[in-house]
Amino acid sequence: MTRQLQSGRKGPEKPGSVVVFLHGYGADGADLLGLADALLPHMPDTAFYAPDAPDPSVANPAGRQWFPIPWIDGSTEAQAQQAQAASVRDLNGFLDKVLADEGLTPDRMALVGFSQGTMMALHVAPRRDQPVAGIVGFSGRLLMPELLAAEARVKPPVLLIHGDQDPVVPFEDMQLAGNALIAAGFDVYGHVMKGTAHGIAPDGLSVALAFLREELGYANAGD
Repeated sequence: MTRQLQSGRKGPEKPGSVVVFLHGYGADGADLLGLADALLPHMPDTAFYAPDAPDPSVANPAGRQWFPIPWIDGSTEAQAQQAQAASVRDLNGFLDKVLADEGLTPDRMALVGFSQGTMMALHVAPRRDQPVAGIVGFSGRLLMPELLAAEARVKPPVLLIHGDQDPVVPFEDMQLAGNALIAAGFDVYGHVMKGTAHGIAPDGLSVALAFLREELGYANAGD
């Protein structure tokens, strides 16, 4: 059974492309939707969505989670895996609905994740039937990297961005993810936010904007 995710939206009524923000553990969609205010002036033909993860966060009941994290909330590995599988189904259903509602094809959609949202983006997008335009992963990691090469059905371009002072998701996870993605045949780009902890610095957002504009065709349109 697929659960319907609640989502905020910003942007034009009839966009030519969409960007979906996937928030981190204990946050919600509103936590990232504000980024649309900075991006919209440079991507005026894009609608921005930011769904809430399906479950209340165990560690922060005011927020949401895509799956529990055993070493933070005391859940079991089995519970985490079961919840992740359910969230994968929910997110795929959400992405399909957004594309249908907006009348767009998958190549007009990009995913932008933060932390646990990056983990979801990097897991879901490669296993879909058709590739999205690109994936931006802030401050996250690649789940089950050993399965990627065998399970990837499509290989959209990926931009990994991470702060080198991150105390939550180790900076080293950026290279581990990049290595696994490259080994599986993905085009991967990276940017280090120097002196940044677990967050999104202005330089990282600027690099993400350039990547999104390129992959969604703004650069070619001369806009």
